[in-house]
Amino acid sequence: MARYNGPVCRLCRRDGLKLFLKGSRCDTPKCAIERRDVPPGMNQTRRAKLTDYGIHLREKQKLKHYFGVLERQFRGYFQRASRSKGNTGNTLLSLLERRLDNVVHRLGIGQSRAQARQMITHGHITVNGKYCNVPSYSLRVGDVIRVKNTAKSLQLAQANLSARRGSVPDFLSLVDGGIPEGHVMRLPDEHDFSLPVQTQLIVEMCSR
Repeated sequence: MARYNGPVCRLCRRDGLKLFLKGSRCDTPKCAIERRDVPPGMNQTRRAKLTDYGIHLREKQKLKHYFGVLERQFRGYFQRASRSKGNTGNTLLSLLERRLDNVVHRLGIGQSRAQARQMITHGHITVNGKYCNVPSYSLRVGDVIRVKNTAKSLQLAQANLSARRGSVPDFLSLVDGGIPEGHVMRLPDEHDFSLPVQTQLIVEMCSR
C-alpha cells in the first residue's frame, strides 16, 4: 500500500489542518502547524488564491491523504457510494471509515493508519477469528477485530493502547482485557468522522 512518506507537518501546513498521518504527532507540540502556522518554503507569507477547481480538489486530496488511499482506490469507493441509496457523501465516509486499517487505528491498537496497515499485513490482526492481511477489508456490523495471541502482537498492541489519545468512536467498542479486541456496533455516520471535510464538494468533483 503506497502512502505519504514525507514530513507530515509540511503537509499539515500546506493544507492548513491536521491530517494525523503520523499517529499522535499532530496531538503534540511537535506538530509544525502548532509551532509555525505558515506554509513551508521561503515565501511563507504568499499563498495563491485557490480557484473553484482547487477548492474541490483540496477537499478530495484531504480525504485521500487522511485515509491513505490511492486515486484508483478512491474512485472505486466513490462508485460504490454513488450506486448506494442515501446521501453519496455520507456513504463515502462510511465506506472509508469501515476500512480495517482505519478501524484498527481508531480503536488505538495501531498508533497511526500507516502502522495499522503494517500490523495487518504482518498478520498481527484477526477478523472474526480468521487472519486477514488486507488493510482495505470492509468491516460489517457485528465483526470482531482481535489482536493475534502472540507475545509480539500483544506487546505492540498494548504499547499503542497505553499511549492512545482520545476516545474510541461511538460506532466501535473496545475490550482491553488480556487480548485487546474491538467490535463494530453499527455503521459509521458523519458524526463519527473526525476530519472536517465538505463531502458535497467531493461529490460535485467526482461526478463530472
